Amino acid sequence: MSRRSLVGRRVVSCRAAGVIAAALLAGALATAPPALAAPAGNAAANTTAPTHATAYVDHIVKHNDRQWDMYVYSPSMDRVIKLQIIRPADTSSPRPTLYMLNGAGGGEDGANWENQTDIVKFFGDKDVNIVIPAEGIYSYYTDWIRKDPHLPKEMWQTFLTKELPPVIDSALGTDGVNSIAGLSMSAVSVLDLAIHAPGLYKGVASYSGCAQTASPLGEASVRAVVEAAGHADAQNMWGPYGGPGWIEHDPTINAAKLRGLKLYIAAGNGLPGKYENPATQHITDETPPLDQQIVIGGALEAGANVCTQVLADRLRQLNIPATINLGGDGTHSWGYWQDDMRKSWPLMAASLGLKP
Repeated sequence: MSRRSLVGRRVVSCRAAGVIAAALLAGALATAPPALAAPAGNAAANTTAPTHATAYVDHIVKHNDRQWDMYVYSPSMDRVIKLQIIRPADTSSPRPTLYMLNGAGGGEDGANWENQTDIVKFFGDKDVNIVIPAEGIYSYYTDWIRKDPHLPKEMWQTFLTKELPPVIDSALGTDGVNSIAGLSMSAVSVLDLAIHAPGLYKGVASYSGCAQTASPLGEASVRAVVEAAGHADAQNMWGPYGGPGWIEHDPTINAAKLRGLKLYIAAGNGLPGKYENPATQHITDETPPLDQQIVIGGALEAGANVCTQVLADRLRQLNIPATINLGGDGTHSWGYWQDDMRKSWPLMAASLGLKP
């Protein structure tokens, strides 16, 4: 890819982040969220399209023994989805799988786990399959109730929880044990997916998310990603604002369904931290200018921190154990998510039956 393309998509990412930050701040200043309530029926339940064929591996590109690009056909979305694969250090016996989701850009904008972190090096000596969807921009990795004209058909819940796991288990020879992690947009998605697919995952790691889709702040966050940045209509995703669909996909309201999972939930406080120092800034082609990382990334993380504190309180009320990492200095940026990946690994490893 040309340098011009990289610069162009960095500008797009920065503008989108600015819009999201503004909406988060607006949501934070809105009236306090209503009391938590149980979902009211299933009036806005997801509509899963009929599946006319099973998912399958279309083709694989092997960059080396450890790093593959796997292309899997999704019947529900009727297209081939790219996945980035990191193979275990030892493949002599079946190994578990850690699914890792990208943020609002779905990794399509170059801001993904492989480009932005040392994930390949970190998992170099670990006996786990890493599976990273390289698509899903502005989708919230959920099933949309109807097709939006600005996005492809989005049936990510169906793909990730029903179609993909058996394909991965067969193609990679896994042991069938799974956990999942996500950041920013997908920090909400991973909790929601675990709630809607009980038994599929053993652990969930959520970094810098706003897992309150039915609250003013959470709705503002979702609409900023889907509508302001993605130019789509979030009502095509979960139905009318504040309706049953938004409640159904609110991990804080539905937190009781997270019981039994190993949970790691983190967010910084939005203040400049170690990666806002020019000498230590986490720099890649998609890294925004330092002033934008401080101002925009600070606002985004401050909003995520508010949401995460509410989720942490909810889990405590329900007596659901969770590792909560809150309050440290840091913005909404990749250096801190790399740190969270490392900090959460002992718990995720335990969920997968591995030693850290």
